[in-house]
Amino acid sequence: MTQKSQQQLGKTLWKIADELRGAMNADDFRDYMLSFLFLRYLSRNYEEAAEKELGSDYPQLEEEDKRTPLGIWYAENAEDVPMFEKQMRRKVHYVIEPQHLWSNIAEMARTQNDKLLVTLEGGFRYIENESFENSFQGLFSEINLNSEKLGKTPKDRNKKLCTIIQKIAEGIAEFSTDTDTLGDAYEYLIGQFAAGSGKKAGEFYTPQQISTILSKIVILDCQDPTSGPKPKLNKVLDFACGSGSLLLNVRTQMKNSGGSIGKIYGQENNITTYNLARMNMLLHGMKDTEFEIFHGDTLKNQWEELKQMNPAKKLEFDAIVANPPFSLRWTPTDSTGDDFRFKGYGLAPKSAADFAFLLHGFHYLSNDGTMAIILPHGVLFRGGAEERIRTKLLKDANIDAVIGLPSNLFYSTGIPVCILVLKKCKREDDVLFINASEHFVKGKRQNALNKSHITSIVETYKHRKEEERYSRKVSMEEIEDNGYNLNITRYVSTAEPEKQVDLEEVNKKLESIEERIKKHTAEHNAFLRELGLREI
Repeated sequence: MTQKSQQQLGKTLWKIADELRGAMNADDFRDYMLSFLFLRYLSRNYEEAAEKELGSDYPQLEEEDKRTPLGIWYAENAEDVPMFEKQMRRKVHYVIEPQHLWSNIAEMARTQNDKLLVTLEGGFRYIENESFENSFQGLFSEINLNSEKLGKTPKDRNKKLCTIIQKIAEGIAEFSTDTDTLGDAYEYLIGQFAAGSGKKAGEFYTPQQISTILSKIVILDCQDPTSGPKPKLNKVLDFACGSGSLLLNVRTQMKNSGGSIGKIYGQENNITTYNLARMNMLLHGMKDTEFEIFHGDTLKNQWEELKQMNPAKKLEFDAIVANPPFSLRWTPTDSTGDDFRFKGYGLAPKSAADFAFLLHGFHYLSNDGTMAIILPHGVLFRGGAEERIRTKLLKDANIDAVIGLPSNLFYSTGIPVCILVLKKCKREDDVLFINASEHFVKGKRQNALNKSHITSIVETYKHRKEEERYSRKVSMEEIEDNGYNLNITRYVSTAEPEKQVDLEEVNKKLESIEERIKKHTAEHNAFLRELGLREI
């Protein structure tokens, strides 16, 4: 097998997707392709574990024999299957029946088997309802294999599925498919589909470059960021997690720094995206005991685990990251004002739930934790209820840093956004402002941040460095004098200073020019006199 890079696998799969989806909406095809890729991962992982479990009893087939080894074992050892599956649930936490394994599905696709659609549908239902012992109910609930988008008739749909699956199987065949490779390819595809979805992508994907900034900040030691990342984060939360890429980035940054995470928590309101997030976690090698993704409305606080009002039992997080929908309209009720998340701060206006999201996350932040949230610039200076919330957070010394990013970094909007960094036990008595609005790589459709841009932001935050036209520590007195307005350009302007004009030097130049004019005029008039012409 030829070993190729993770990005090459992602590009190969994206090319397949681009060729096969035809007139189908990118979002719809995304759900099919990513689900098939996920089934491929689960199947390979399961077959490898089964071979290890069965040892010498695992059937070894010739290369030209396209049957499924596990299918042969099941047929020959029917009485041992229940015990085997019990062992597999204990060891790998799930079971996939032989006919539903990717190897069998891919072979059915290659041979254009007219039972593929029915078999695949049965496999999805089995995985949802029995494979994970109810832990992953509804995982494929949004995958409609009988949609007319795949074809007008069952026969047409079966044929289309055969083509898609065969192409994916062929595309994957020449690559290494370890967890890191397949997981990163999955992430790459999510990013590509997000780019193709335009504004709709904002609800499920945060570009990796921005995720990296948030992740590198929240893993730093809360009291002394200069000491570097913490050795362990017990609990990490993203309460608007989309496809889970931001949470996985935190995990990656912790892993790269030699640290670890106890458990990852995510919440997502969109059912399709919620399923994507769960698949994404598993595809990156996480066990179902290492993460918990909840489907529900964050603003309504529908997650029972987060409703605990007893301080001793309250769930708290060492790191919180979020990229909630910008300026979402919401409908708080009369009783919402008494909600423990908002009490003492007031409610965000109906026209923009930005501070409602922020306060939700901040409520669950541990005293030794860091929260980084992406928000529109309006939260920094809008008046009314938002000004009251902002003022209280500032007076309580909870806002640690304000980071301004360039415009047009997101798929969902071209506006510039900011990152607010919050803490409950902030040591510094100032607020760090970083104005990175002019530091980016310009693209045709979208701007980007390169490695040096990311490093500059993180290192400036880490050491609270001050740099002209880029960053500055601002005292609370100055912020108070500005009416608790956090508009970044008030404190860090990127405008070039006007060059000082030396009037004396300018006057000398003018005198010199005047002298040259007089000299040349006199010479010209001499010629005119010789010619008998009128002088000037």
